[in-house]
This record gives sequence, C-alpha cells and structure tokens, in this order.
Amino acid sequence: MPTDNGSADLDRLRRRKSRSDSSNGLLSDSVSGNGTSPSDDTGAPADEDAQGTANLAGDTGGERGGVEAFRPSVPAHRRVRESSLSSDAIFQQSHAGLFNLCLVLLIAVNGRLSIENLMTYGLLITPDFWFTSTSLRDWPLFMCCLSLPIFPLASFIVEQMVLQKHISETVVIILHIIITMSEVLYPVYVTLRCDSTFLSGNTLMLITCIVWLKLVSYAHTNYDMRALANSADDKANPEVSYYANLKSFAYFMVAPTLCYQPSYPRSPCIRKGWVARQFAKQVIFTGLIGCMTEQYINPIVRNSKHPLNGDLLYAIERMLKLSVPIVYVWLCWFYCFFHLWLNILAELLRFGDREFYKDWWNAKSVGEYWRMWNMPAHKWMARHVYFPCLRRKIPKVRYILVICNDRDYFMCFITLTLLSFFFQGSAMIISFFVSAVFHELLIGVPCRVFRLWAFMGIMFQVPLVFITNYLQERFGSMVGNMFFWFVFCILGQPMCVILYYHDMMNSKGSMS
Repeated sequence: MPTDNGSADLDRLRRRKSRSDSSNGLLSDSVSGNGTSPSDDTGAPADEDAQGTANLAGDTGGERGGVEAFRPSVPAHRRVRESSLSSDAIFQQSHAGLFNLCLVLLIAVNGRLSIENLMTYGLLITPDFWFTSTSLRDWPLFMCCLSLPIFPLASFIVEQMVLQKHISETVVIILHIIITMSEVLYPVYVTLRCDSTFLSGNTLMLITCIVWLKLVSYAHTNYDMRALANSADDKANPEVSYYANLKSFAYFMVAPTLCYQPSYPRSPCIRKGWVARQFAKQVIFTGLIGCMTEQYINPIVRNSKHPLNGDLLYAIERMLKLSVPIVYVWLCWFYCFFHLWLNILAELLRFGDREFYKDWWNAKSVGEYWRMWNMPAHKWMARHVYFPCLRRKIPKVRYILVICNDRDYFMCFITLTLLSFFFQGSAMIISFFVSAVFHELLIGVPCRVFRLWAFMGIMFQVPLVFITNYLQERFGSMVGNMFFWFVFCILGQPMCVILYYHDMMNSKGSMS
C-alpha cells in the first residue's frame, strides 16, 4: 500500500540520518551508543556531503525521496570548507569558466576597437605595404644579400689552410676577425648609403647578424676542437674530431641553428604534406601581420607625439593604446618565425633538434624569459660568450648602482657599461651587451637613427633581472610573471616604437 511504503521510506531516512549525525558528532552520547556504531560509515568517501543528496534520493525511491532528503531536520553543514576563491582553494579547481569569460571579454573589447578604428580611419590596407614603385630602389640590398656567401667561403678557406699547417694559430684568429667584421660592416654601409625601406633594411640586417653568429661559432668551435685534438689531456672528449668538411659547413650555414658542430641529429624523412600546411599558415599569418601593422599601428604612431617632449599623460595613453596591436603583431611574428619558418626549414633539411623555444610565456623573471624565448640565440650566447667568460674567471653577476642626472644619463650609462666590461664586468652583463649591439643593428641601421634606444632597452634588462628575481623569491612566481608581462607589453615595445618613429621622422625632416 502507498501509505505503508511511505512510512517505510520515512523510517529508513530517519535511520540513515541518525547514523550520519552520529558519525559527525551531532547526536548525544546516549543516542550514538544505542544502535549506531561509528564503524557504520567507515570507508565513506571524503566528499560525503557532495554525494549525500544523491544517495538519499536513491534510497527513498526517486523524486519523493529527493524531496524528503531536504527536510529541515537533515543537516546542511557537515564539515569545515573553504570558499572557492579563497587562497587555500583557488588553485585546487578548474577555472575553465573564467577563462571562457576572459575570452568573451577579449573578443568584445577587440571587436569594439576594430569598429572604432574603421570608423575613425577607414580601410587603410593596400598592396603598397608589400611592394611599391619605390621598392625597386632596394635592389642594392638584394645584391648585397646575394653576395654574403663570400664570407663563409673565406672562413672555410682559412680553416683549410690551418688544417694543412700553412698558417699559424695567431694568423687564423686575425683572419677570422677581419672576415667577421667585414661581414657586418659591408651590409651596414650598403643600407646606410641606399634610401631603402625599413622592411628591406631590417631583413638584410637580420640575415647579416645570423651569418655573423654562425661564422663566430664556426671559428670558435674549430679553434676548440683543434685545442682538444692537440692536447695531451686524457680527459679530452673522444667524440671530438677536427676536420674541415665543406658539406657539413654548407649544411650548418642553412640549418636552423647558430651553433656549429660537424654533425646534427636528423629526422628520418620529409613530410611534404606537413610542410605544405605549415607554409599555408606562414602566408596567412604574414598577411595578418601586415594588415595589423597598416591598419592599427601606423595610425596610432603617426598621431602620437615624442614621449620625452610631450605631455606625460598623453604619452601614457598612446603607449597603452599602442600596446595591444604591438603585442598581437609580436606574437604573430614569433609564431611565424620561430614556430612555422624554423620548423619548415628543419623539416626540409631533416634537422632533428627542433627546440627553437620553450614556454617563455610562463617566465617568472626577465632572466628566465631571455633563456627560453629564443633557444638558438641562447645556446649560442651560452656556448660562445657566457661560459667562456666564466672559464676566464669573470664572475656571473655583479650588483651595480649608479646615480646620474637627467642631462648626463647617456654618458653615465656608457661609462657604467665600459667600466663593468673592462674592469669588473660580469658574464651576464657581457652577454646582454652583445645582445644589445645586435638589437641596435637590427633597428637603428634600417631606421638610420643612432640614438641607441634599442641598445639601452636591452641593457636595462640587467637591473630588471634582479628586480624580477627578488619579486619571485619574495612574493612567488605569479608576481614575477605579471611584472614581466607589464614590462614586455606596456613599457618596452610601445615606447621603443614611438621613440624610433619620431626620431626617424625628425631625421628625415632635418635632411630635407
């Protein structure tokens, strides 16, 4: 009968409630000793209150039992729990919903900015961004790029001569210095003499820097292998064998690496379909970079003022507005070059070691970012600059504090660098110094502006390394990562773009 079944269900619910209350210490000792043993709930899951409603509903027979489970006499609070956003529980659960919210807000904000940009400037994307009638004036840079293989060939001839004992070790060093210096000065001279576009000059200087780094690695590695081969030390590496092979050297010059070695790990085959898909992505993202540059970055930069001569609040507003498209362009460029292009080149050459970058976006400090975002350059710097400095007994890190006024800031900066370089320099400062020189070549020479903004921007990373290391040790990894993104997105790149643009426009105005 329905009435009997309902009474039985109610009695079963009360008995289960009594056992649950006894196990949680909610009943008196007399009740807990009259028929309920603590062992009745032994083995219950830790999340008892999460499954209690479902269990009660199943025991009482469906919907009627579920309603009975929420009687006022059933305990609603059974154990100590933390709020979901408390510091003890926030990292123990999924945040997929908040990530989706941030994604929706990102789409909404960027959609509004895109509509506002179109309403203000109209459609600015034209084919002139890639090729115009003035692009024909860049032919000397193209011819200079085609003539760069002369310098690797000269380096190979030098190594052949020393292998055959025709020249001494001192002469080898002098010849390699002349070759590498000529390889840099020749494209710089051509770029400065020709009225070329920034894109053409930047491409030529990028290729020049890559060839220079490869030539230095080739000369330094061969010098070290000769030293090990001529050494009587029993601890010399038996795998090192010095020989000058034109085939291995030519492979190194086109391989996606900056560190020379006679042989490299190779992949078994070339995946042609995979290469075609990656090349299609390369074309798409390259076009996306051009569109964002022409439509979003150029109008903001043209309508800005020099940040060091204008209103401070106006300069901050321009940098904040410019930071969003610049970060998008930089991320697309990173994906195009370090992921797509280097992997395409590695696949075509069957180059096996494809660790071209690590998860630099999770960097907890500025130093960790520089060790992770560009692995070919990091390996070259560690192999040919940092650890050779340590072997020369140059300390790793040195704390420096210099106070200078606004007028003499540049001379103080140069004096600081030279003093630390020649007298009590550190391996880290020397590494950043080499990196700063090449960043200035990549940006200053194509712009024909030598205010050393890129150089000082890279050298400014040295104190930031100490600051972010302190923040990481003092407050944890999240604070260091947030500070890194702030410097990377808002303070660094937008400021550098505005400074170089206005200095370049002022230089052209004074020349005309």
